[in-house]
Amino acid sequence: MKELLLIAVSSAFVNNVVLSRFLGICPFLGVSKNVKTAAGMGSAVVFVITISSLITGVIYRFLLVPTGFEYLQTIVFILVIAALVQFVEMFLKKLMPPLYNALGVYLPLITTNCAVLGVALTNVQKSYTILQGTVNGAATALGFLVSIVLMAGIREKTEYNDIPESFRGTPIVLVTAGLMAIAFFGFSGLI
Repeated sequence: MKELLLIAVSSAFVNNVVLSRFLGICPFLGVSKNVKTAAGMGSAVVFVITISSLITGVIYRFLLVPTGFEYLQTIVFILVIAALVQFVEMFLKKLMPPLYNALGVYLPLITTNCAVLGVALTNVQKSYTILQGTVNGAATALGFLVSIVLMAGIREKTEYNDIPESFRGTPIVLVTAGLMAIAFFGFSGLI
């Protein structure tokens, strides 16, 4: 249990997928304009990463390794992720049309979000069991959710501030992301 807790804290905060490993920057910067949309995207990513970690772990351990097809892991993982994203897209389109419309092009981009594939490959690289890989995936996704919602909250607040002309728009967002990354590096001494 202690090992699972260490994996969770490490994945969510110490090695935050966006602010420490710099994966998943596109949706992080693109969807973080308002908190509701950011929370929706973060929730979709939590679902996809957690379930894909479980499914890819099972496929890798019980299908690819016994047959000697480990070299196909990237292709298989991408197919699993694409199928899960299609499921999420259909779910949101049917049950939450406003969120579906707000996420726009960024929802199908979860398929190509390097953070999702990065988690699946990290689970294999670190030889995690299926449970450890699922915990790593869920915690990594939770770290993504925390990061994107914090960024959206900060962006909402800075929208009404008096920012110098040269820093308006993308520059202030990048400065904010950099400061958030520095703040998250403060967690590096935890584990």
